Amino acid sequence: MTQRQLKLGAVLFGVGGPGQHDVWKHPEIPGDASIDIQWYIELARRAEAAKFDLIFIVDSQFITPDSPPHYLNRLEPLTLLSAVAVSTTHIGLVGTLTTSYNTPFNLARRLASLDLISKGRAGWNVVATGDGGTAGNYSRDEHYDYETRYGRALESVRVCQGLWDSYEDDAFPRDLATGVFVDPSKQHQLNHQGEYFSVVGPLNISRSPQGQPVIFQAGDSDEGRDLGATIGEGIFTHAPTLEAGQAFYRDIKSRAAAKGRNPDHIVVMPGITPILAETDEEAQAIEENARLKKDFGKTLAQFGRPFGWHDFTQYDLDAPFPDLGDLGDHSFKTQADKIKAVAKENGYTLRQTVEHFSQSRRPPFVGSPLTVANKIQEWFEGRALDGLNVHVTVPSELAKFTDQVLPILRERGVVRSEYEADTLRGNLGIPIPENVHTAARNAAQTVPAPELDRSGAR
Repeated sequence: MTQRQLKLGAVLFGVGGPGQHDVWKHPEIPGDASIDIQWYIELARRAEAAKFDLIFIVDSQFITPDSPPHYLNRLEPLTLLSAVAVSTTHIGLVGTLTTSYNTPFNLARRLASLDLISKGRAGWNVVATGDGGTAGNYSRDEHYDYETRYGRALESVRVCQGLWDSYEDDAFPRDLATGVFVDPSKQHQLNHQGEYFSVVGPLNISRSPQGQPVIFQAGDSDEGRDLGATIGEGIFTHAPTLEAGQAFYRDIKSRAAAKGRNPDHIVVMPGITPILAETDEEAQAIEENARLKKDFGKTLAQFGRPFGWHDFTQYDLDAPFPDLGDLGDHSFKTQADKIKAVAKENGYTLRQTVEHFSQSRRPPFVGSPLTVANKIQEWFEGRALDGLNVHVTVPSELAKFTDQVLPILRERGVVRSEYEADTLRGNLGIPIPENVHTAARNAAQTVPAPELDRSGAR
């Protein structure tokens, strides 16, 4: 049995994601980084040189003037990743695509194309869009309700997986002698009739060396966790403490096992932003200074996102947190409900609530390279995670992590020294799903024929 090793993802945010409103001013970051493909290619190559498993591109399709700089002007994930694919050889390529405002056939075809372009390195972060304003960009008067969003998400994935099996692996003989290009017996319609979608198929593209793109999912609500345990092969999450990480890890793995899945085939990867310096004290000072410099006005505007970008400037900051009723139910409901509950339980004002959620405890991965390496190993061995998603903005900060932290973990055997495979599934240790039609054919061939009695009757 191979040794369990830490998996690594790099989340590329360009000029700055949530809470990073001033990152674009850093001298190492081009002002157009979020639309500069060469910037992405260079960082992907750096991550690949450090033997990262994947890069991850987040996405959303609704913005306001208060959205983080990276959100205001960025490349579409699959277009971006297709360009990176031809400039790399081993690193996985994971993009966010919503099931709320895409149809399964289109999703399946685009993802399968990336999977073939990259020779089996594609991954799909499945999201049920939380930004309610997205509806207006897709000819809808209102956003889907919570139940519908998650219902569409599950059905979308199942339809895509069915479409990705449209061709068996040996469906294309391409035999010049016989003139046979395709074996029609190994091309299959889907004929799906579901609650949300009707899809005939087949998909007009073959399977890649990894069979199907790897399915990732990120959701902390009960519905989100259940969806992840049902379809997720990689789980993106947030873990503020070791104990919280362990609790989430146990919950996801136990839910998956209850559904008949092998928990070891699900990779849990919380996101982190490591802050490194020569000493713990220097790193802690850097982190504290960054917190103190945050612009409260920008933070207040960003605070409205879970509530459908609700405008909180209309309230008295030092009055009790406003009664918002069911506001947020059609947006990021879990986060909105948590904010309302914490404010009520503690009797917080609006200002105190914003500060609580934007300036909470110090993140866990702050310190010298040795301190951060020790902390990562503790979380990994303590089953709080299977891997990490490292948030990347300033290239030199990524270099500190790859050049100072990873060598410590590599020497201890926690992190790989070389890639084990050419595909994302292979490097994550996730099996290739057998084509369902091939599996059925093989099963039928192994069923013993009924015995005959001496008269020849069955």
